[in-house]
Amino acid sequence: MDSTVTSGPLKAESSKTVQQYIDELPVWSDGTRLKTSPMTGMQWRIWGLAATGKFFEGYVVFMTGVALPLITHQFDIPSGVNGIISAASLAGILFGSVLLGGLSDYFGRKRMFIAEMIIFCAFLALLLLCTNYLSLAICLFGLGLALGCDYPTAHMIISETVPSTARGKLVLGAFAFQAIGALGGTGMGCLVLVLDPDVSAWRWMYATALIPAIFVTLARFFIVESPNWLAVRGEHAKAEVSVTRLLHREPVYPTQVILVRPETSGEHKPRSNASFWSLFNSRNRRATIFASVPWFIQDLGTYGIGIFTPVILAAAIGGGPDHVRSLSDLITNGIVAAKGAAMITSLLIIGILFAIALADKYGRIWLQIIGFIGCAAGLLLASLSVDFEGSTKIALIFAGFMLFDFMTNLGPNAQTYLIAGEVFPTEVRGMGAGFAAAFAKIGAVATAFLFPILLDAIGTRALLYGLIVTSLLGAVVTWMYQIETTGVNLDEIGKDSNDNEQSVPNKKVAA
Repeated sequence: MDSTVTSGPLKAESSKTVQQYIDELPVWSDGTRLKTSPMTGMQWRIWGLAATGKFFEGYVVFMTGVALPLITHQFDIPSGVNGIISAASLAGILFGSVLLGGLSDYFGRKRMFIAEMIIFCAFLALLLLCTNYLSLAICLFGLGLALGCDYPTAHMIISETVPSTARGKLVLGAFAFQAIGALGGTGMGCLVLVLDPDVSAWRWMYATALIPAIFVTLARFFIVESPNWLAVRGEHAKAEVSVTRLLHREPVYPTQVILVRPETSGEHKPRSNASFWSLFNSRNRRATIFASVPWFIQDLGTYGIGIFTPVILAAAIGGGPDHVRSLSDLITNGIVAAKGAAMITSLLIIGILFAIALADKYGRIWLQIIGFIGCAAGLLLASLSVDFEGSTKIALIFAGFMLFDFMTNLGPNAQTYLIAGEVFPTEVRGMGAGFAAAFAKIGAVATAFLFPILLDAIGTRALLYGLIVTSLLGAVVTWMYQIETTGVNLDEIGKDSNDNEQSVPNKKVAA
């Protein structure tokens, strides 16, 4: 077959939008059309660098769970201050999501994609030199800032450069590396403790991430800026160069890139100076609610169940002495906790693999609704353990929480992240996705502080019932405010400003 390609039904000279060029199916000179739009080397490079960023997120955050007992012991941190240490990275993520993530709408996706890794590497290096709990909290907060920025930026750098039909599986495929990183972080923490059973071993744990992170930072300088972002700002010449580099193939296709120049008056005027408050106007309010509230509810359950995890592992696996009497006891507990966390994380990976396979086939909405309902079922199963003792009690807890972990990664944990980066128009996508992530982390921080208090005040069963209600509420909110984005051309997201259409519960944004 002749390997040359033509411009297909549309002439090379005809102008198109950025996403139309990305989604266009190349046509061979004999008229044979490809069934899918093939990914180029640049598109795979962008995806890979975004995936490694999610890997570092899971790697460092979950490694902290292994390192924290050693850090507490070395710095003699009181229990009250220990809570601040645990919440520092969450607070950083909260501020990083809305402050740094939103800056990508002003400075560009590529610049913030690079900046977040520079911040990550800087605070990771400083973390290795910490000598007290205050400097440690500052460094963990700084790491959280970088990770928070990555929530919207990594999503956008992928979604704005890949074909619409594959966007779901590619974004979730990168997101899956967060779980892989979590498994790697707990595994590395366990390995370091075995090789160096010393209280200062936590420094070596974090050090294993520094050199790879520096290489990833340097590699990010050699990708293209999002042509969608450039086009929205009216920088069409730069956007055409970016599309040409993004879609570079052998043989060359498309042979010429000519972008649509919107009229500079009326509603077609490029919108590059949207303010934060535009997220709450009649055009974007629905998307803001849909992206933020289910994610908030999702984090209530996820971080709440996370508090139960050490108890489960200690009861089921036997995590060593209840009270640490020596450094040897501390190391033993750390190794057992790392092995147990790795086991739990394996199930999360299975859930995200199902999400990758099904998101573009069945859509984000149904997976998120089914996932919320499945989480409620898992929590109900775990609540039944209160009436039993011994092995039956442990079996019910494990079965319930395993079902919860699987369903949350199949549904709301994966889909809320995916949806938040899709439902907003390009000019406010960074701010919108960043706000949604930050709003969700408010739920995470609130849960981290309130859960122990509520556990003592109302008991395990009532607390689990409360999480069942919130999970079902997540399904209801998803249904009421749904905006289906599966396979939708990003050019069309938020394009229709008709309030009546935006308020239709079952509205599907379509090209």
